Amino acid sequence: MHALIFDFDGTLADTQRGILATAQEVLRRMGRPAADERALAATIGLPLRENFTRGAGLPDADADRAVTLYREVFEVIAVPTITCFPGVSEALSALAARGVPMAVASSRGQRSLEGLMRHLQLERYIPLSRVYGEGKVARPKPAPDLVLFILKELGLRPDETMVVGDTTFDLEMGRNAGCLTCGVTYGNQNAGQLSGASPTRIIDDLRELL
Repeated sequence: MHALIFDFDGTLADTQRGILATAQEVLRRMGRPAADERALAATIGLPLRENFTRGAGLPDADADRAVTLYREVFEVIAVPTITCFPGVSEALSALAARGVPMAVASSRGQRSLEGLMRHLQLERYIPLSRVYGEGKVARPKPAPDLVLFILKELGLRPDETMVVGDTTFDLEMGRNAGCLTCGVTYGNQNAGQLSGASPTRIIDDLRELL
C-alpha cells in the first residue's frame, strides 16, 4: 500500500448528529413531518439530494428546495457539533510524518468540505488541494469516478492505493476503481453491513492503519 484516500463523513469526522438535526429542521421549515432517523442515517455518504429523496421520502419537486435550505442552516445547526473521531488526528499526523500520500473523496459540497477540514484542523495533514467533494465528477459514489479522478490527479496506481470509508458506498467506489478497501466500524455502518462490500480490511480505529 502506497497511498490512502479517505471518505470524510463518518470516517474522519463525526457528523451524523449534525446532519440529522439539520435535515429534520429543513423538513420542519417545509411543513413536512419528521423523517425516520434510521432511514436518514442510511443515506449519509450519498449526495445531499438523496438524503431527502431516499432518506426522507421527499418528491423530486421538493428536493432542490430542501437542499437549498439545508445549506443555509447547516453551519449554524451542525458545525458546532462536529468533531473528529478518536484517533483520527493521531493517525493522520503519523501517516503524514511518514510521507504517505493522502486525499479525501467525499459527496459533501466542496465549500462545506474545505470549511470542515479547516474547522477540524485536518488540513495540517491533508492539504486542501487534495480534498475532493461533490461536483468534481459526473457520477457520485458508489461509481468509481471520483477515485479514478484522484488517482489521475495525484499519479497514483489503484493497486497500491487503499480507499477508507464507513459505508458500502465508499467501499464499492474504491473496489470499482481497482483499489484496496478498508471499512471503519465506528461511523454510519457496522461490520456486518460493511462486510457486504467485501473490503480488504475492516478496522475499529483509524490508528490501526499504522
